[in-house]
Amino acid sequence: MLREKAVLVGVSRPPEVHKWQVQDYLSELEQLADTAGAVVLGKFIQERDHIDPAFFIGKGKVNELSDFVKQTATDLVIFDEELSPVQARNLETFLECKILDRTALILQIFALRAKSAQAKLQVELAQLEYFLPRLTRQWTHLSKQKGGIGTKGPGETQIETDRRLVWQRISYLKRKLELISRQQETRTKWREHITRIALVGYTNAGKSTLMNALCPQSGIQGENRLFATLDTTSRRLNLKTNKHALLSDTVGFIRKLPHKLVQSFKSTLDEVRDADMLLHVVDASHPNYEEQIQVVNQTLHELGAENKEVLMVFNKADMLPDDFNFNAIRAHYPNAVFVSAERGINIEHLKAHISEVMEAEFQTRTARVHISQYKIISQLHDETEVLEKKYDGEFVEVVFRLPKKHLKHVDALLGKLLDVQAD
Repeated sequence: MLREKAVLVGVSRPPEVHKWQVQDYLSELEQLADTAGAVVLGKFIQERDHIDPAFFIGKGKVNELSDFVKQTATDLVIFDEELSPVQARNLETFLECKILDRTALILQIFALRAKSAQAKLQVELAQLEYFLPRLTRQWTHLSKQKGGIGTKGPGETQIETDRRLVWQRISYLKRKLELISRQQETRTKWREHITRIALVGYTNAGKSTLMNALCPQSGIQGENRLFATLDTTSRRLNLKTNKHALLSDTVGFIRKLPHKLVQSFKSTLDEVRDADMLLHVVDASHPNYEEQIQVVNQTLHELGAENKEVLMVFNKADMLPDDFNFNAIRAHYPNAVFVSAERGINIEHLKAHISEVMEAEFQTRTARVHISQYKIISQLHDETEVLEKKYDGEFVEVVFRLPKKHLKHVDALLGKLLDVQAD
């Protein structure tokens, strides 16, 4: 397939954003462009005190960009920050090529990577909400979904018709996603009684690879690309005898992740909100891993998941230089674990660390069960960690451990038949 030729544009605004930061941002933007199917021919950086309301960058830089676009037959120009509808239209008219900003590019990647019906609906909703204020007669194809007499009012312009059609589609998608969300809640209600762990982190930090290492049966395709995973996948994580958890891989975060996208993926990101513990996966080999950690923490705050128990997992440890300062990271993140998910290094140590964190949430209890209630004894084996069994005539005294969040469920299971005591 013929790849489109692209040019990247960033703006440095000292002291808020320095040129070296913009260079790093454009490197990430280049990865995004590659994921979307474009090849980058050049990068332009302008240092400005303020953003130009008409072109985002200065007129001189626009002229320089125009010359480059014509000389190289560039197909599209991608800006690292979000453009206003006016700026996008002015640039497109002046440069005579397609104009995208960072938000539109990320939305395009999500549209390309979406596999499940739910993910496709979520991406379409985010795209429509983003493009609604940017309508330029490009949405008339939607009129095919609903036409005929009475669909256009007297004196209504085409752009008003398009806008109304988009609003109708947005309303439909929201209703559809709400229905899917309710159906998921019903299907996954059983998960309430299992310790749930969610993998979070910056995109391409290695979450899917780590999940394959922790759950060899997961069968998730891990790729060295941004946003390789959009759909949440959950697998059973076996830690030790009768102790397990449900591990979920989630969509990666990124700097300036579009707000509309976060809202659209609400049901998918519920895995993060509902988790008992988060494994924050960090690409330790990335030169700006600290900034990526801050981006993830900010996104977790926006999701209302900032108060979760978090275990920092520094991945790709095998790619670190010999003089890497491990002690400095451990001083800042006392619970940090260094692993290489791809090579399977330190995975068992990570599992042990997860077990230790979970240990604080467990409580030991004792139940005296009549031998005729063998089904309850069997369920205790399945849903708790049975520590000891003592037989006393027709009764069995079972000592077991379980997460505190599951106490109500087990008490309901035991009911009034048993004499249950907390240790």
